[in-house]
Amino acid sequence: MEHDSTTPAPVLSPPARDPDRPRSTVAGPRRDQRRESFFKRRIAPLGAAILALLAKLKTILLAASQLKLLATAGTMLVSIAAYATIWGFWFALGLVVLLLVHELGHVIALRREGIRASAPMFVPFLGAVISARSLGDDAAAEARVGLAGPILGSLGAAACLIAWHLTGADYWRALAFTGFFLNLFNLLPVLPLDGGRAMAAMAPWMWFVGFAAMVGLAIVWPNPVIFIIVVFAARETWRRWKARRAGDAGQAGYYRVAPRNRALVALVYLGLIALLVLGMDLTHLPRTL
Repeated sequence: MEHDSTTPAPVLSPPARDPDRPRSTVAGPRRDQRRESFFKRRIAPLGAAILALLAKLKTILLAASQLKLLATAGTMLVSIAAYATIWGFWFALGLVVLLLVHELGHVIALRREGIRASAPMFVPFLGAVISARSLGDDAAAEARVGLAGPILGSLGAAACLIAWHLTGADYWRALAFTGFFLNLFNLLPVLPLDGGRAMAAMAPWMWFVGFAAMVGLAIVWPNPVIFIIVVFAARETWRRWKARRAGDAGQAGYYRVAPRNRALVALVYLGLIALLVLGMDLTHLPRTL
């Protein structure tokens, strides 16, 4: 006869409770403990992740600013190397520094107008450029930004002139002459040169006179740089003149310059030309074969 070999577990009855003894309760974690536990499990890791992200963003922003500086320094080195193939290292270095001083004039003027400008970028045999969202609120501001480059650039060339008188070295004389010439060339009344910026506040119709002069210069003295300037001048002059002829109210306001401001721009423009021509005459070194 078969039988079940398993035995049922004994049923244990709970011990009798003493009525005079206080009832014991099994307490769960306190509310402050639960809050601390939630903070450790959820909030703390999230905060740490946010702090890590902010640290990375700061690193990225610092790296970006350094990249801009590296880009400027890199293009400067490329330009120095290009110019050195023709004029030697030391003259190439001085030339690039003069170009940098010129561009810093534009940067300073843009910041005075409340406009952020990029770091200067150098293009071999074409000089240097900066970029900005605008050149000011009106043509007078554009003229101030445009003329700031030749003003500071002329001071840089004048410093070379002083160095020549102090040392007697023709190196400084050649740099001074080149600086005076480049700043004078930039005052040609054609866009996108600095003289064209000044003409926006003085007499925009002079853009066509400057463009005709550039075309004549390209015919008399054929040069790749001149041809590139002519192409850019044709495009920019036509774009600006077409916008003016459209009769837009914003355009009319942009070119509305007070007579006093127009006279000041003309005085600075013509005075710069006179001083630069004088500087070139003082530093001119006749070539001997």
